Amino acid sequence: MIPLPRAWLLTSAMMVGTGVGLAAGVAMTMLVTARIRSDVVVGLVVGVPSIAGLILILTAKRRWATALGVFLVAVAPAWFGALVAIEGANGV
Repeated sequence: MIPLPRAWLLTSAMMVGTGVGLAAGVAMTMLVTARIRSDVVVGLVVGVPSIAGLILILTAKRRWATALGVFLVAVAPAWFGALVAIEGANGV
């Protein structure tokens, strides 16, 4: 059984994860100047945090670990959204 924390804690973890994902997307776009294939970027940006978060959620024994997993899962779509918005604004 997955130990679920209170609803407000899960919601807060998701909101903070979204903010961190947006900030990470903007920061990494400014820091990384090398040309990287887009499928590799999508795999890294969406796959790594999602898989890490899901593994943490499924193996969590404590409520805080479940909240941390939810945080990691929420980072992926926000980071990806920031990258898509930046690429769209650049006209690429």
